[in-house]
Amino acid sequence: MTRAVLVSRSTPPTVTQVDLPDPTEGEVLVDVTCSSVNYKDGLALAGNPGVARIDPLVPGIDVVGTVSALGPGVHDVAIGDRVVCNGAGLGETRYGGWAEHAVVPSGALVVLPDAVEDSFAAAIGTAGFTAMLSVLALERTVSPDDGPVLVTGASGGVGTVAITLLAARGYRVTASTGRTSNEASLRALGAAEVVDRATIAELGRPLQRATWAGAVDSVGGATLANVLASTRWGGAVTACGLAQDSALPTTVMPFILRAVSLLGINSVEAPLPLRQRAWDRLATDVDRALLADVTRTVDLERAVTVGAEVVAGRVHGRTVVDVRA
Repeated sequence: MTRAVLVSRSTPPTVTQVDLPDPTEGEVLVDVTCSSVNYKDGLALAGNPGVARIDPLVPGIDVVGTVSALGPGVHDVAIGDRVVCNGAGLGETRYGGWAEHAVVPSGALVVLPDAVEDSFAAAIGTAGFTAMLSVLALERTVSPDDGPVLVTGASGGVGTVAITLLAARGYRVTASTGRTSNEASLRALGAAEVVDRATIAELGRPLQRATWAGAVDSVGGATLANVLASTRWGGAVTACGLAQDSALPTTVMPFILRAVSLLGINSVEAPLPLRQRAWDRLATDVDRALLADVTRTVDLERAVTVGAEVVAGRVHGRTVVDVRA
């Protein structure tokens, strides 16, 4: 048994004791110290069938903790290793990290460097991991000398970490947000300019003034269409979210007239070498003090409330879940 948040389609989310299976082939048991609150976790709490694919479900697409038992055939981690797991079906198709213990696939685990504390790894979480995957993809096409880059959904988890990562690499970052009251915080993270998301939220012309060398988009919908339409020749845009809409009402014009690249980002199924590369960069590129300024810590009970706030767009930055509190 383990203490966890349990979500059921027939009852409201509650903190209770949950039966946890023993690890099977290729799985390990992790004594969880921290998780975090992500957009997907909020959707799972609401019973969204696209996220909550089993019933009941323990949310938490992030797990940070220490390996305490190995299933058969596991050789890539050892008992006592401090590890992080992002995505990999957690909080969707298997019980996730909002629990004191979790059974996770060993092939998705990254062993944390000694310099990375559990709480820091949770503050980064899937949102920061996704931001790092976006930056890695963007770097293949766009350099800081190519011009400004745009980060949409800048007040959210992906956006805040993406700003920090891009600014640290010398990019001139413009932050797009619906909460302009966060402007001072976004500038402190490294944004050179802050714009109201309303300026790009309504669908515009198929081709617009070429402004951005690249962009990190976590919004989708008309916003992503406008970003593509205003990206310079040879630029690239990463897509990692759908906070506005999953539809993409655009044309082929940006792709065939400006050679713009649209780069899809999937953090759930990222292979282990890419996970390790991303976490190596996160360990060195994220300014701990800056991240701490936009991070709060809650217990399991409070995490349920915060999940709904994240989906409603009322949370700035990152929320760590201390599962032992």
